[in-house]
Amino acid sequence: MSVVHQLSPGWLLDHLSFINKINYQVHQHYELCCSKSEPTSSVHLDSLHMDSVSSFGSSATFTASDSTIKLENDDGRNYEMFIQKYVFRPELFNVTIPYITSAIHKECQQSNEKEDLINGVKKEISISTLGKKRKRCVVFNQGELDAMEYHIKIRELILDGSSQLIQEGFKSGFLHPLSEKWNKCSERITLPLDNCNLSELCEMAKHLPSLNEMELLTLQLMEDDVSVAEQDLFSQVVENNSSFTKMITLMGQKYLLPPKSRFLLSDISCMHPLLNCGKTYDVIVIDPPWQNKSVKRSKKYSYLSPLQIKQIPIPKLASPDCLVITWVTNRQKYLRFVKEELYPSWSVELVAEWHWVKITNSGEFVFPLDSPHKKPYEGLVLGRFREKTALPLRNADVKVVPIPDHKLIVSVPCTLHSHKPPLAEVLKDYVKPEGQYLELFARNLQPGWTSWGNEVLKFQHMDYFIVLEPRS
Repeated sequence: MSVVHQLSPGWLLDHLSFINKINYQVHQHYELCCSKSEPTSSVHLDSLHMDSVSSFGSSATFTASDSTIKLENDDGRNYEMFIQKYVFRPELFNVTIPYITSAIHKECQQSNEKEDLINGVKKEISISTLGKKRKRCVVFNQGELDAMEYHIKIRELILDGSSQLIQEGFKSGFLHPLSEKWNKCSERITLPLDNCNLSELCEMAKHLPSLNEMELLTLQLMEDDVSVAEQDLFSQVVENNSSFTKMITLMGQKYLLPPKSRFLLSDISCMHPLLNCGKTYDVIVIDPPWQNKSVKRSKKYSYLSPLQIKQIPIPKLASPDCLVITWVTNRQKYLRFVKEELYPSWSVELVAEWHWVKITNSGEFVFPLDSPHKKPYEGLVLGRFREKTALPLRNADVKVVPIPDHKLIVSVPCTLHSHKPPLAEVLKDYVKPEGQYLELFARNLQPGWTSWGNEVLKFQHMDYFIVLEPRS
């Protein structure tokens, strides 16, 4: 379970626990007469067993250990099964102190007067420079003024709701006050190298010979599948239809595919395999690559214009009354775009606006709540797809709970860029049983979900997992 606490303001989530409830166990078979370093199964695909596992604290021990089981095949030959258990790197959720502390924030903070934030277009800011003070004039543009006004509107909801959930986290022991031990462990984490640029592979794949569009059916990986052609990963939806997690090798890099997960690795120009499946969804989560200054400067990943995002064929992917959720940055022009242009163009009716609040392991906001630059929260805009010729729900007896106008999702964020918290458990009350789930612009896979994007396997890379010491 990813939900640690549920109160009227929202939910306190454990993202790491959600990932690790899938216990990745690598199963590889070796003939006893052969060298252990030469597996008899394909290097492209191995099977991993899935079962439940609890979340591991930072004090757990992780070592490169293994275990073996001797088996006899149908032909009478003896085999040895080599098993390794993997968990997601816990240090990637080790956020012990805020990214910007309140003390630093206060040094450059502007007047706390709320009316000044809105009405004072020109202000004087006192800046400390080598013990002396000088004054300069700052002009807020309209976008910054709109952001300030919006922040004042939601500030109390964020503060009060988060405080209630954080207090519950302290009571249960999920959150811990900042200690000297934690403070020493808060140095910068060295992230794994991104050795496989998936978005560039998607560009290269456009030049590969492709199948006829009518032949682009789902590639289903069954229990006994041991290999898959790399070209097939780009030309069609890949589905791990087995009860085991699979390991695939793409351009020499290994990725884990959870059981009952489906994905399409492509960019927005090659979505037709997803559409050709003829499948529609009851929940569609969208995390668009919004343009901003830091993205343009870093050039680490591409972004889409609002017009391009508008072209996503949501009406062809959505079931009647589909719940559509779009992640939005704190730029007000994008929030207005989603509400006033994007959703109406998709025939999606706006129903709610929620917020994800990012905290440390010690219950502090990752950024000061009133920081004029970065905020410790992001928005989610929720809507329902309403067909022009309204059709009844597939099962008229199914009653779906109305969606509240505002809820908070509070969690410790992953240090990996844009690794959003899981939404399946917080949405289950608002979706019919056995609903179909789709995530667009995804960077990871989930059991029971279809995922699409040009970096859809990014956080499934083996570098983000470590071997767990087996228990006797």
